[in-house]
Parts: sequence; C-alpha cells; structure tokens
Amino acid sequence: MKKLCVVALFWLSLPLVLVWAEEPVDLVMVSKIRDEGLSRSQVMDILWHLTDVSGPRLTGSPGMLRSMEWSRDKMAEWGLKNSKLEPWGKFGRGWSLKRFAIHQIEPYYSPLIAYPKAWTQGTEGVVRGKPVLVDASSPEDLEKYKGTLSGAIVLMPMTREIEIGFDADARRWSDEELHEVETSQPRRRRGFDANRRAQFRRMRELRNKMNQTFRDEGVAAILEGGFRGRHGTIFVSRGGSYDMDEPMGLPSAVVAAEHYARLLRLVKKEIPVELEIEIEVQAHDKDLQGYNVVAEIPGTDPQIGDELVMLGGHLDSWHAATGATDNASGCAVMMEAARILQKLGVKPRRTIRVALWSGEEQGLRGSRGYVKEHFGNRDSMELQPGHTKFSAYYNLDNGTGKIRGVYLQGNAAVRPIFEAYLKPFHDLGAATLTMRNTGGTDHLSFDAVGLPGFQFIQDPVAYSSRTHHTNMDFYDHLVADDMMQASVIVASFVYHTAMRDGKLPRKALPNPRRRSAQTP
Repeated sequence: MKKLCVVALFWLSLPLVLVWAEEPVDLVMVSKIRDEGLSRSQVMDILWHLTDVSGPRLTGSPGMLRSMEWSRDKMAEWGLKNSKLEPWGKFGRGWSLKRFAIHQIEPYYSPLIAYPKAWTQGTEGVVRGKPVLVDASSPEDLEKYKGTLSGAIVLMPMTREIEIGFDADARRWSDEELHEVETSQPRRRRGFDANRRAQFRRMRELRNKMNQTFRDEGVAAILEGGFRGRHGTIFVSRGGSYDMDEPMGLPSAVVAAEHYARLLRLVKKEIPVELEIEIEVQAHDKDLQGYNVVAEIPGTDPQIGDELVMLGGHLDSWHAATGATDNASGCAVMMEAARILQKLGVKPRRTIRVALWSGEEQGLRGSRGYVKEHFGNRDSMELQPGHTKFSAYYNLDNGTGKIRGVYLQGNAAVRPIFEAYLKPFHDLGAATLTMRNTGGTDHLSFDAVGLPGFQFIQDPVAYSSRTHHTNMDFYDHLVADDMMQASVIVASFVYHTAMRDGKLPRKALPNPRRRSAQTP
C-alpha cells in the first residue's frame, strides 16, 4: 500500500502533456487519478457491499436486486447522473436457496461438502435412503433401472480421477508468458468436425433421456461429483431452466470430489451406505424482466457530448458463494473508476457511462439486450442511431488479478492509442497489447456489432483453479492492491477516450448472422 502511494506522489511532478505514438496523454490528470485511486481508494468498500452485504447474485434473485439497488444509489450519491435500473428484456424466474443439509449416516456419520445446482427443485422435506449408482452410456442402458428409482437418491458415475496437484493455485503472468501473448495473433474460431458433432449429439440425447427417466421414475435427488475442484472446492452452476415455460430441474447437488469418491468406492464395494438430504429452494417469478444498472457522467462538448464511452462488468454471479472474483471485482473497479473521475470533477467531452450487467452467466443476456436496444441487432446487422455515436466499451471480468494490458480483438488501429494510454502505468506492470481475441464476457456483445469493445489482460491469480464459479469465491480471495491498480488504469483509459478528438477506430462491420425478417 505504501509503495503505491509513493509512486502516486512521484507522478504529480511530471509535465502536463506528453505525446507517445502521436496520441496525447494528460499526465497531470493521470497523476491526479493515481493519487485519488491509490491513496483514497474506496474499491474494497464497494466490494464488501457487493459481496458480504448483498450475498450471492444469481440473476433474478433477491441478492441480485440488493446489489443492483445499492449500486444505483451509490453512484447517484457520488453525483453520477441518470443512475437507474434499465430493463433489457424478459429473463425468467429467479431462484434462491433457503436451506440445505446433506449427511452420510451409514456406515458411519460424516457431513458432506456439497452445494445444490441453481434452478432445481427442493426435496420437500428430509430424504433418507441408500444411494443408487446409475451407470448408463446409452439411452438403452437406462432400461434396466425402470421401476427401481422411485424415491431414490441417485449417484452419477465419476467423470474423472482426482489428481494430486503440485502447482500453486495462484500465479501471475511471467514476462515470458506476456511476451508470448503479445506476439500471438487472433485465433480463428474452429467448428466441430462431423465426429465431434455426432458425439455431442449423443451426449445431449443421453442427458435428455436420463432426465426424463429420472422424472418419470420419481427420483428424490441426484448427486454428482465435483471433480473439477479439489480440497473442498466445488464448481457448480445450474441444473434446470429459468424459463417459465419449462420445469425446474429435479433436486440436484454437486458433492466435493474427495467426499464423492469415497461414496462411490463404498457403493461399488457393496458396503451399505445411507444418506440424508434436505433441500429447500424458492423460485422468484413476480418480475420476469432482466435489468442492468447504468449511470453516467454527461459529456460537455457541444459537438460530441452525446457520443459515448462505456465501462462495465457483469454484476450477476453464481449462487454457491458471493461472486467476489466473478465478477464483483470487475464491477467494483468500474464503479471506483467512475467515482475517481467524478471526485476529480472531470468535464468529459463525451458522455461516460457505467453499465453493470445481469444475465452474463446465462449467455451475456444483459449486455446483448442492451446492445440490441441501443446500437444494433447482431443477427440482422440493422443498426440503431446510437451506433454512429459510440466510441469504446471497456470490460473487466477475469478475476482479482491486476491489469497487465489489453486484448485488441484484432483491431490493429487502436494499438498506438493504447500504447500511449498504457505507458504511464508500465511501473504498475501494465504494458502488454495483443491482437488476440478473448471470449466469454460482455465486450463480445459490442464487438459482435462492429463496435470497439475490449477486455483487459489480467493476472490469473487463482481464478481458474479456486474461485471461478465455485463455493470459494468470497471477499477473502480479492487482492486489494490489484483492485486499486486496475481502477486507476481504467479511469485513465476512459478519461482519455472521452477527451480525444475522434472516436476510437473500428474494424469492418461483421456480416449478418441471418437474413432480417424484413428482407424479401
């Protein structure tokens, strides 16, 4: 912390404006941003409210609504304008867990580490019984279980062996790895060959048949092993639908790998095992709309004040933890970046708009709905007037790691601009630009309609190994210095994008995915 503050004071002594790669950078403003963001940061307090106070933020759940309302009110309190919850379209039912317990009763007592899947039903009381292993590799294999599964606790086969890990959970990018990222080229999306498509089709048919069989037989609960995780870490998402036209999934839970493997060994060796399970859930269906949180610092330039620079991340999380690194971290950084600029009294030429998305975990639903409403339809490429007035969108959604650079999404024209924007932050470890694309988060909604959308390169820390979609994604896994570093870099990027003479350069518009309904 002290080291960061000293660095901030050093930058206060630098000259007003330098030019790198012909792109002006206001170093006095950079130094002010650094001083405010590194010396008087509020990012961890924001994170505390979004995680410990709000709780899990599954889209449509009470925790999500708490976090959205708090974020809206906090940004309004800072002085941002038009702070609101904006609907993006129909989502469906929300879901929350009210009570859960699972125990091994025989051959000896042991509590089990486990977590129910989202959008699955409850057990309607305590279920106690001997688990049944259902091992089926084809729909025909399910025939032998007919008439045997009423009220059963079903165990699914083990999908992989538990591996002893000798590598550290958390790590940072090495200089060699960053150089490899920087010099690599955009990756082409590869489709599946006929054999792979056929394999996926068979797996889908088997899964659908299995779910229908379990429903027809009246299975009481379904358990599976969390074999992606270890040391009690469980990767868990959903086991049913949020669509009101479809039923929720049967009561289902994921059990920690070590505990589940023990159950399977006992059952396979015909040692009598007895389990006790209770799951209580609540569906939330009074409001089926999806919402994003938006707020802005209005532009002041008479000619370009209605042009737009956006920054954001997804506020929704999964339900087994409080979504600290996925993605309260990104949302808190974006809110803090906006707070810094508002605190400094900036008068941006273009409007700066913060957006905190919902439904990202269900397929970028919130950002896609927003882009379709304001900028253009990806399927038909019918564009809205706002498309021409858009400059850039900056996204953060890869955990708690510090920013190391930017994925350019194949947009070579922005390289010299971002080189200039990053240069004042080389001392904080941010210097890498790569033409590579990165996927899986909300900048893709903008990129899909030809708008400049960017995700920052971040240190991985323990994102993939420990926190991403797990029951361990709590506040304790956040790195405060990384969050402050990211906040000042984002604030500077957004400020300079809002102040430059022209909008950021764009790639060519993509072709429509399908013909518009209006096209003859």
